[in-house]
Amino acid sequence: MAEPAISVLRAALLGRCPRCGEGRIFDGVLTIREACPVCGLDLRAHDAGDGPAVAVTLVLGAIVVGLAFWVEFTFAPPLWVHAILWPVVTFPAAIGLLRPIKAALVALQFRHRATEMGL
Repeated sequence: MAEPAISVLRAALLGRCPRCGEGRIFDGVLTIREACPVCGLDLRAHDAGDGPAVAVTLVLGAIVVGLAFWVEFTFAPPLWVHAILWPVVTFPAAIGLLRPIKAALVALQFRHRATEMGL
């Protein structure tokens, strides 16, 4: 098997095909395409599972809870400020982190489990 044209980190951050580095692997916000539009790599066999969601939940949850405590004890805002502030921060951050983590898992699977992906 030839060496992939793109690093795992670059594929993850740009959401590109792990083989050619050109085609986008996402079809929508978090849905992985069936195949790379450039090189035709079959992406249907990827299995990111719940790994990205668990990682984002644990890391982002700890950060947001820490920030919420800091805001509460530093500024003592009313409860409605927390109710508005944290969903506005958390949802975009979760989506922003899910895409590269999911792309990284697909790229790592391509690199280390190529036979299981049908290559």
